[in-house]
Amino acid sequence: MAMLTPASEIEAAGLIRDHASSGRTLEIVGGGTRGGIGNPVRADAQLSSGGLTGIVAYNPAEMVMTVKAGTPLAEIEQALDAAGQMMAFEPIDHRGIMATTGEPTIGGVFAVNACGPRRLLVGAARDHLLGLRLINGQGEIVQAGGRVMKNVTGLDLVKLMAGSHGTLGLLSEVTFKVLPRPRDQLTLVLSGLDDAQASRAMAAAMALPVEVSAAAHLPVTVHHKILAGRLPDGPATVLRLEGMQASVVIRLEKLAAAMARAGAVTRLDADESAVLWREIRDVAPYGDGTDRPLWRVSVAPGMGEALVADLRLEAGIDAFYDWQGGLVWMRMEADPDADLVRRHVRSVGGGHATLMRAPMEARQRASAFEPLAPAVALLNQRVREKFDPAGVFNPGRMARGEAA
Repeated sequence: MAMLTPASEIEAAGLIRDHASSGRTLEIVGGGTRGGIGNPVRADAQLSSGGLTGIVAYNPAEMVMTVKAGTPLAEIEQALDAAGQMMAFEPIDHRGIMATTGEPTIGGVFAVNACGPRRLLVGAARDHLLGLRLINGQGEIVQAGGRVMKNVTGLDLVKLMAGSHGTLGLLSEVTFKVLPRPRDQLTLVLSGLDDAQASRAMAAAMALPVEVSAAAHLPVTVHHKILAGRLPDGPATVLRLEGMQASVVIRLEKLAAAMARAGAVTRLDADESAVLWREIRDVAPYGDGTDRPLWRVSVAPGMGEALVADLRLEAGIDAFYDWQGGLVWMRMEADPDADLVRRHVRSVGGGHATLMRAPMEARQRASAFEPLAPAVALLNQRVREKFDPAGVFNPGRMARGEAA
């Protein structure tokens, strides 16, 4: 498949117009690290944002950054780190679980709405996106939002594009807010809790006035695959505190005192804590280079362990929990069995189950994304027809059976 890499927005718009007028389709790619997410795409060529790079504007005092969409994430993080700032939603790096190479780009982050453990405190990637520029399926350049945080012009369009997986347009530029990087972080480890006990402990910790910024549970099947096996023996329930050093130490002591009755308590220092949460963010236990079926399931906090317990009565699965139990990473031992997984998700109150990876045969049988209610599916179709009337972008990505 041909790879097209325009060096400017104008060139990209021309290529899109040409493909729309001739009925040819395009698969949008950034760094190539998240391309396997979603249903298989059937396109005539690939359109890369890799030629659209560079930081357009960044004033640390304003805590807002504008960047071209193909800019490598590492370049952005380096600039933010030098100013003591960060992308607070800590975007997941999908390379481990998707067995991909290349460099993640900022456009890819917002295209898939990538976020990590701090999401339960600060929201997802879309909640930090202030403005953007995109090229729609007719080759028109569209701008929405702005570089000032008070500017809400075009806000709905900005939110709509985040998580659209390149089906509505080619992102060419994004503007997002950043936050100061915490001076310190420490993690409390509770050992020996089963999934249900851990769920209750995480809920109790989140209710305390100590500002827990991340809460996860690592059952015994995965805890040894985190932090090079240095966690205490048994299941590990981990709680992160961040902020000024003195504040973090005081809050950790309060948290430890409150949690001591739940299980054995140990502490991780800042360096170990940073590694731990990066590996949880990137789903390190399942970054095994295989295509064994992997599900990302979002349910109400506290319902994750009930979902897994019910599923284990019918299927072989391994799992661990982030977002206070509201995000479940599940690796199936055999077939992904989408109908089974989604039936059980509905039984615990509903949520979203996304098939992140599976053998190609299974990916062609099962919808990667949660099926939409008919009315919502019709609305999505109409939105896509407005942005991309010729169906140029990523045909098949969001729903199996889409016309190529």
